Amino acid sequence: MKASAFVYPWDVNGDPEAPARIAALGADQVTLASAYHSTRALTPRHPRHRIVTAEHAAVLYPADDRWADRALRPYPAGDWAPGDAYGEAAEALTAAGLDVHTWVVLAHNSRLGTDHPQTSVVNAYGDRYPWAPCIAQPATRAYLLDLAAEAAVRPGARGTELESLGWYGLAHLHAHDKTAGVGLGDVGQYLMSLCFCPACGAGYAQIGLDSGELSAAVRTALEPLWRGAPDDGGWAAVEKLLGEPAAAATRAWRDETARGLQTDAVAAVRAAAPDGFQVLLHADPVSYHCGANAGVDPAHALSLADGVVVPCTGGPDLLTPFAERAREDTVLAANLTVVSGLGGSPGTLAADAARARDLGATELRLYHAGLASDADLSAVREALAAL
Repeated sequence: MKASAFVYPWDVNGDPEAPARIAALGADQVTLASAYHSTRALTPRHPRHRIVTAEHAAVLYPADDRWADRALRPYPAGDWAPGDAYGEAAEALTAAGLDVHTWVVLAHNSRLGTDHPQTSVVNAYGDRYPWAPCIAQPATRAYLLDLAAEAAVRPGARGTELESLGWYGLAHLHAHDKTAGVGLGDVGQYLMSLCFCPACGAGYAQIGLDSGELSAAVRTALEPLWRGAPDDGGWAAVEKLLGEPAAAATRAWRDETARGLQTDAVAAVRAAAPDGFQVLLHADPVSYHCGANAGVDPAHALSLADGVVVPCTGGPDLLTPFAERAREDTVLAANLTVVSGLGGSPGTLAADAARARDLGATELRLYHAGLASDADLSAVREALAAL
């Protein structure tokens, strides 16, 4: 199976041994971040640093003049990825014999929400989520489409992987996070991720829902969860708590909005890319799910893109809905965490990859070559050699 390792530019730049070390894993490709959210990352082998703090979401290359005079525009990186950090790393990795594909994070940007609070998702209680741009807003949508095209099609890249191309909701790794006091499963996450900004209010009105009445109904539906009722019922429980007509209408509005963004973003990338450029979506096959692996309709996603990258660290079952709709040339990449400290299991990589292949996976994604310990990387090398 073809394998690609996720990498940040700061894993490579300033470490002359990094490209050969990554190539020695046995991977065919790297998925190199070109536009990324804020993070604090370990660099356990770098000769100059051990911790990189990316203070805000940024593009890791010099943005072009398409952004002149626009209020919503990508932020340049600070000293964690200066200049054309992406280009420098891509050149070194290519010289080591690796294909380079871009890794583009889209609707996940806390700095954007801080500087432009009107762009953020607003929940039923009026709380803003600065990390979550509302994809129904025309200005935000225009920003995301141009960012997708620019960050995806970098010089020398053979393809791209588009992350967070859809709704981002409540779930978010945040500094000193204190949100786990009440367990929220699918029901709570959905209800707390519904947006009530003016653009979404207008969207609800188009399908016959009053935004004020809907937000009140969402708050009422959440009350049992705040009191400790179990949240384990999936979509049927959303329908029970919110009412089937309102639940169906909100899901239809959000699904249509996300599908439109996905359609236009892939088209924007293809228009900017050379022939043969591969476009993959990081995706969850349950359309109402939010987050980095955006919920999609599998048939629609595979009609647009060359394939999907599917989270499989918890098991490969999410591959099945995509495999049922795959073409002969569809890429179904199983994304497996290979960092023990992040809950991965590099020692079982060969077995996990085999299970994923049985359910239709054609490729592997390894998260993350820069974050893993030497012992984890050794296990990855052994597994890829066995495969």
